[in-house]
Amino acid sequence: MQLTAADDGEALGVSSRRARERLVERLRQMGVTHPDVLEAIGRLPRHFFVDEALASRAYDDSALPIGWGQTISQPYMVARMTEILLAGVRRERVLEIGTGSGFHTAVLASLVRRVYSIERIADLKERAERRLRALKLRNVRLRHADGAEGWPEYAPFDAILVTAAPPRVPRVLANQLACGGCMVTPIGTAPDQSLLRLVRTRTGWRHEALEPVSFVPFLEGTC
Repeated sequence: MQLTAADDGEALGVSSRRARERLVERLRQMGVTHPDVLEAIGRLPRHFFVDEALASRAYDDSALPIGWGQTISQPYMVARMTEILLAGVRRERVLEIGTGSGFHTAVLASLVRRVYSIERIADLKERAERRLRALKLRNVRLRHADGAEGWPEYAPFDAILVTAAPPRVPRVLANQLACGGCMVTPIGTAPDQSLLRLVRTRTGWRHEALEPVSFVPFLEGTC
C-alpha cells in the first residue's frame, strides 16, 4: 500500500491540511488540551485509515465502519483516551488491545518509544500493518492474537489502551502493568458503559470512572 494523492487532499476535493486543522480546533473546543496529542492527530492522515468511499467523512468527529463489525473511533475519543493514558506515565512501552484500522496505533506511535498492538481479526491486522509501514512508523509491533491474554513476553507495560469494552476490568491485562502504569479502557455493556482509568500502585490498583462512552464489545478468541 502506498500513500496516494488523497494524503494532500486532492482525492477529497478539499485541503486535507485544512481539514486536520479544523478537526484539531474542534478537539480543543471539546476540552482536549494535551499539545502532543493534538499535534499528532493534526499531522496524521485519518482518511488513509478508512475506505475510499468514506474518505470525505474522515475528518468529521465521528466513528466510521471499517468492516467486520468494527469501527475507527471518533477522533475526540482517540484524543481523550490518549491524553488520559499518557498523563504522568513513562512513554516507553505501550500495549494496545484492538489495532482496528491502525489510526489510534499511529497516534500512539507518534508519542511513545514503542507500541505493541494486538488485533484478533487477521484481515484488520494485515491492513493496519500495511498502512503503518507506508507511513514509516517503525516503532510498532503488531500481533494477531487474543487480546484478552495481553502480551506477557513484553510486560510490564507503562500503559495499556483497550479499544473495545469488556464487561469488567480485565485482570490479566491489569497484571501486565508496571507499578505506576496506567490502563485506559471502556468498561461495561451497552448502553451502560464508562471510560475507566486504572493505575497500578505498590499495594494494588486505583480506579477512576471518567465519562459515559459507547464502544463495540470486547470479544475473546481470534478470527
